[in-house]
Amino acid sequence: MRSHYCGGLDSHSIDQQVRLCGWVHRRRDHGGVIFVDLRDRNGLVQVVFDPDQPEMFELAEQIRSEYVLAVEGRVRARPEGTLNPNIPTGEIEVLASSLEVLNSAETPPFQLDEYHTDASEETRLRYRYIDLRRPEMQQRLGVRAQITRYLRRFLDEHGFLDIETPILTKSTPEGARDYLVPSRVHPGEFYALPQSPQLFKQLLMMSGLDRYYQIARCFRDEDLRADRQPEFTQLDIETSFLDETELTGLMEQMIRGLFKEVLDIDLPDPFPCLTYQDAMRRFGSDRPDLRVPLELLDIADLMSEVDFKVFAGPARDAEGRVVALTLPGGGELSRKEIDEYTKFVAIYGAKGLAYIKVNSWTAKGREGLQSPILKFLPDSAIDGIMQRTGATDGDLIFFGADKAQIVNESIGALRVKLGRDRDLMQGDWRPLWVVDFPMFEHDPNTDRWVALHHPFTAPKMDQLDRLESDPGGCQSRAYDLVLNGTEVGGGSIRIHREDVQRRIFRLLKISDADADQRFGFLLNALKYGCPPHGGIAFGLDRLVMLMTDSSSIRDVMAFPKTQTASCLLTDAPSAVDEAQLRELALRIRLRA
Repeated sequence: MRSHYCGGLDSHSIDQQVRLCGWVHRRRDHGGVIFVDLRDRNGLVQVVFDPDQPEMFELAEQIRSEYVLAVEGRVRARPEGTLNPNIPTGEIEVLASSLEVLNSAETPPFQLDEYHTDASEETRLRYRYIDLRRPEMQQRLGVRAQITRYLRRFLDEHGFLDIETPILTKSTPEGARDYLVPSRVHPGEFYALPQSPQLFKQLLMMSGLDRYYQIARCFRDEDLRADRQPEFTQLDIETSFLDETELTGLMEQMIRGLFKEVLDIDLPDPFPCLTYQDAMRRFGSDRPDLRVPLELLDIADLMSEVDFKVFAGPARDAEGRVVALTLPGGGELSRKEIDEYTKFVAIYGAKGLAYIKVNSWTAKGREGLQSPILKFLPDSAIDGIMQRTGATDGDLIFFGADKAQIVNESIGALRVKLGRDRDLMQGDWRPLWVVDFPMFEHDPNTDRWVALHHPFTAPKMDQLDRLESDPGGCQSRAYDLVLNGTEVGGGSIRIHREDVQRRIFRLLKISDADADQRFGFLLNALKYGCPPHGGIAFGLDRLVMLMTDSSSIRDVMAFPKTQTASCLLTDAPSAVDEAQLRELALRIRLRA
């Protein structure tokens, strides 16, 4: 039906006869000549309807926004003074010789003739098929397709096999709630939708298929936020006979190539690497944004003997932490601004936000400092703080003192917020590997150890002899790839021995009988010559979100759910009729 895409025309197309199809982006009537910006997936071009052809012109007068047209005409240069440098087709226009209205359109629920729309997200999701016509949305989905195309090509060229794994599978504990699917053939029994292809990709390694990948759909019934959806997509990878250094090196090569091809960005070679312990100590987070040049400094040793209980208590507590965070030039912050930051850290459980303004330390010493807490601190503590932080005149020092988790979360988040608010960000892209994660974390509510990643992650081989005696001190062979403060990929070397896997299950209070019932197929497979193996999964939606500078993964998915896991477009989830429930041997019982 068409010879060219609208956005594919340029000055080289002048004098060509073309046939275009697309939507009316906007229509303008200038002194008897009608101009239409015709839009398709590749862009838009200006079409001119001249009154010299009365029948066609009369039809052009009737068209409105979002009408679907087929237009034939000749490409010509725009008259001097009418060029539009803001669009690729701004040097040319199409003088129409015929017009066919392929379909009319009602007035859309929101305007599409601007790059941004003021429509609410609810309206955009309800009319997603209209929202996706916007150039901004089409550009994002185009980048997504470009990203997946490159990733497939890279992995194909490096010997990986694209293999699908089941969607209907067994419910196994992997950290989030499963979505369950009732079986009609087996009444009272259920499949689960996969939270990830984790166990199947390990089984593929046991099958001798030593390099696997899949762009996989995953499902998790959990509370949502900007970068989470109940169904999402990940690039899933597993390999045999590669250790963590070899695997992360190969993945690094892939990500560097991806950014070069899609964004023409040169990422560092190699990526920097931090241990989990160093990341938490310096940044309060295991996914630090390295663009922010601020760091947390431990000062508990300076505060353990002071009379200020707010500092002294956590300083003496084995589970406590006291830190300082220096903001260069922060002395100019008003009390109102400091109060706003105090409210911000309260979101993360902090009970307050102490500070010291450094007005004139060089000339006046203690007298050149300004803070409500100074009266509680002896000279030795103040001298130690100033020396350790390196704060100079005009700076401001924030303090966090509480349980280590609260300090890390609150002051770590404050660090990033200050970096953004104060325009301190350095560089556009800062990738980072985080390694040497703890194998387990203790859940005080259940008094049980839980796997920090998942129960199939291998422990450090030199720590096997103290798994049971010191689980909190054992490290895993896990690794995360962090980009600008967002975890975009995570993986590990897996357990490839049945005896070690059973030991891990027992530590997690999963008995041998329970392990056989839940994971018997995996445990049996480990007995039959399982190779050393490991892998990684990249959150494709998160990666696209970052690379398109979008604020939410909903903006890089064609048909996302809301934050309540509902689809406004199709009205899902929805009730089903009684006959369907009877077939599945189910009965609805509403919560009281």
